[in-house]
Parts: sequence; structure tokens; C-alpha cells
Amino acid sequence: MRSTAVPGRIVILREAKNLLRARTLNTSRALLLIAITSLLPFLSCSQPPDPNTLVMIIESSPTNLDPRVGVDGQSERIDELLFDALLTRDEHFNVQPGLAERWETPDPLTYVFHLHRGVTFHNGQSLSSRDVKWTFDSLLAGKIRSTKTSTYRFVDRIETPDELTVVFRLKEPWAGLLWNLSEGAIGIVPYGSLDEITRQPIGTGPFKFVSAETDKEVILQRNDSYWGEIPHLARVRFAVVPDATTQALELRKGSADVTSNSPMTPDTVLTLEQYPSLVVQHGPGTRLAYLAFNLRDPILKDVRVRQAIAYALDRRPMMEYLWRNQVQPAYSILPRQSWAYNDDVSHYDYDPGRARQLLDAAGHPAVNGVRFHITMKTSTDENTRLMVAVMQQQLREVGIALDIRTFEFATFFADVTSGAFQLYSLRWTGGIEDPDIFDAVFHSRNFPPAGRNRSFYSNPRIDSLINDAQREIDQNVRKRLYGEVQEILAQDVPSINLWYFDNVLVHTRRIRNITLNPSGNYDFLKTAEISSQ
Repeated sequence: MRSTAVPGRIVILREAKNLLRARTLNTSRALLLIAITSLLPFLSCSQPPDPNTLVMIIESSPTNLDPRVGVDGQSERIDELLFDALLTRDEHFNVQPGLAERWETPDPLTYVFHLHRGVTFHNGQSLSSRDVKWTFDSLLAGKIRSTKTSTYRFVDRIETPDELTVVFRLKEPWAGLLWNLSEGAIGIVPYGSLDEITRQPIGTGPFKFVSAETDKEVILQRNDSYWGEIPHLARVRFAVVPDATTQALELRKGSADVTSNSPMTPDTVLTLEQYPSLVVQHGPGTRLAYLAFNLRDPILKDVRVRQAIAYALDRRPMMEYLWRNQVQPAYSILPRQSWAYNDDVSHYDYDPGRARQLLDAAGHPAVNGVRFHITMKTSTDENTRLMVAVMQQQLREVGIALDIRTFEFATFFADVTSGAFQLYSLRWTGGIEDPDIFDAVFHSRNFPPAGRNRSFYSNPRIDSLINDAQREIDQNVRKRLYGEVQEILAQDVPSINLWYFDNVLVHTRRIRNITLNPSGNYDFLKTAEISSQ
């Protein structure tokens, strides 16, 4: 047995105790505050909740409600309520009809879509093939600046033989086209729409945009002219509440109705389960927590350093004590439910001895116990702050000094998308259910600002495999190609996949007919109802 084994166990035990102590303290605070709020109705004249408005708590404002532009979780999820796409996705991530009632593929380079008749935008304008063509042409012609532009690079041209028919002509076979025409990827905007859609979104979706105030709220109302099933809810107010404890208090008081995958700690969620006025639902999810490196950084560009960091991090105590086993370990950016998922890749199990060896080999000897400093940027999310505090201690054990910088989400996300970081932590909250995510995140052509390869990772073999998989129609061949992609990424470690979060939905009992979606989106608002009792 190596000499590092006993100290390693001591480190884990100390971290576990610290986490448990922190969680107990946080839970006690939440219990006390929630108990206090239970007395509020007796101490003041509380206003009853609006019978026509569902109040949903979100932790941050959407950054851009133009479905051609917004890529953060809140933007994409709210956009799905405002904008329809040509196609939808079912619970197994298979594409289904959307605005296009049917489609055919006469050859590998041609996709013909037939639109539903009688669909109108929120401003009363009828949907036509011209709107679909404009949505994508505005991206491809550079009229709208977006990281999504590169996604549609295989589209040669879009034709509109009549008002209800759209023909996509491809430059080469592209198996990912249908997925990238479905909800979550993009929505259809009216012809001629430019940047004004950011301020005044106009779609064909089940809800209409009313107003938005950054860091405060987004308000939607029911689209009574919707071409599909009209929602029961007359109005939805998305209230921005970054603090997890405050979120719990708002739900307990009844001043908010629902939150989905909130930053509330698992202990707080367990506490809320004890209140008869609330319902807590759990289910498997596809949200991924990860750490990403900037490979242009002089230290982090060395794969041995990245591998060492992966070996130095012990996920087990974090999963057990921080997340209360409400997460599952992740070894790929793809969720386990995906047909292309490959679990037979390198796993970096906790091994501080191996981490030290790699750091020595990379030319970073310890001087007074410190090999080098690196800075990690995070948001103000409470769970993330606890997580990186543990990581800071674990990395210290192998001689890496982790400096933590915390920012409000908008500032943090701006730094991430511009490459102004060494190391950051974020979550993929959508778009990772299809293997086309490998192109968006790891292909060298997708460096920011045009793409989402924020680590600036480049590997010619990865590029070649992704190119081949995107041109291949045979799913078995694609599975093999994407399997090799995952093997190489596990070796190169441009990012560290930590765990998949379970979906957690908390709502008051005045809300009914509300169900979880595997993707964690807000589709439940399309069917939710406010009880009259």
C-alpha cells in the first residue's frame, strides 16, 4: 500500500465532516427561517396568490430571448414557450412533428418540410415558409451574430416553393440536421426580424412575451390564438431569486408556486418535503456538472496537468455529502440515455499519488508546498461555492493553489464565453442529448465567438471523427465513431465531467397537472393548472 493512502483517507474524512457540518448548519438555518415564515400569516395580512398567475422561481435572468442567439439555460427554456420549432422532441429524445406536420428526405442532401396551415405569430402575422427561410438565412448571412451560426454550416440554401413548403439543401450529408431544427436548438422568428427580437420576442409559441426586467422578472401570458393545445395558465411570472434559501422561503410562504432544478441544497429540498402545502418530485435528469480548462493557458495546455487535476479531485464525498446522492457520476458529456453513450473510457478515480507524479513530470515541483496557482471562476450559486471550496482543499493536497473568483451570473457567463478564464465550473442544462454536442463543444472550427468550444480544444483526429459521424447516416457506424471521440476526450481532458443531476421539481399544492421532463425544460407549464380551491 502506498504511503499516500492513509493521508488520503484522512483528507476525505475531513472533507466529509466539513461538508456535513456545513450542510447541517445550512439546513438548520433553512429550517429556522422556514419555521418563522410559517407564522407570517398570523402576524400580518398576507395577500392571497393571484388566481390567474403562476409564479415560477428562476435563479438568473435569461441573457437573450432571441432563439437564434440565446444559449444559456434560462434563455433556451423560456424561448421554448415563446417560439415553436419545425420539430419537437419526445421523452426519448426522438424528433417529432412541430411546426412541420411532416417531412421527407428524397436524397441525403435534401429535406422537405410541410408546415401546418393556420399558424400565426403573436402579432397576428401568418406563419409561412418565408419566415423559416429568414430564421436560418439571417444566421448564415451574418445578419445576426450568434454562436449557433456554425451549427448550420452544412446548409447550402433554403428554398420556398410555396407558402407552406420549405426545402433545405445541404452541402454534404448531415445526420444532425433534424435534431438542430427541433425545440431547444432554435425557434422560428418572423420574416425580417433582427436584434429587436431580443427586446420584444415574437414567436408562434403557446405563451406571449409581456415584459422583462433584468435580475427581477420575466412575464408571459397565454397565447389564446395558439395553433396547438392552448395552455391552462393565463399568466406566468418568472421571478429571479438567486439565493437558494430565499427560494425555499418564497415557496413555503406561497408567494411563489414552483421551481425546477433550483440551486437549493438537497437538505433544503428534504426539509420542504415535510410541509404538506408543498409537493417535491424527483426523476432522472440530463443536466451535467463539469469543469472546463482554458487550453490556451500556459499551465493548463499540458495534458498531464489536466489529468493530474482529474486524479486529484475526489467526487465521492461531494456526491454523498453535498448532493445527498441525488446525482450520478458522469464520464461523458452525453447523458447515459443517449444511444451514442460510451462508458468504456478512461476514468480518473481519486489518486493523489498519481496526480503528484504527473505534476512532477510536467515540470511543476512543489516549492513550500505549492506548485502553481490557478484561478477558477464561478457563479454565486451556493452549491457551486461549496463544491469549489472542497475542490480547493483537494487540489491543495497535491500542491495546486486554487484561487476562487465569484461573480454574478451575467458577468461570469460573459467571461466564460469570451475565454477570460483559466478554469470554470458550469452545468449543461440542455442540448447535450444528441451527439452533435461534440461538434459544438470540441471541434476546432467552433472557437468563440462563432462557436462554443470555450476551452479552445483542438485535435485533428477528433475533428475528423466528428466530420465523418455527421456525414454518416448509419447509426451503428455513427455510434462507433462517437465512441472513439469519447475515448480520446477522456484521454485529453479538455474538461472534467463530474455528475448528472437528478431533476427536482418543487411546487405548491394549488398547482396541478405538472410533470417532470427528462431534459429539465419548462414544458410542464404548457399543461399545468391553478387549482380553484
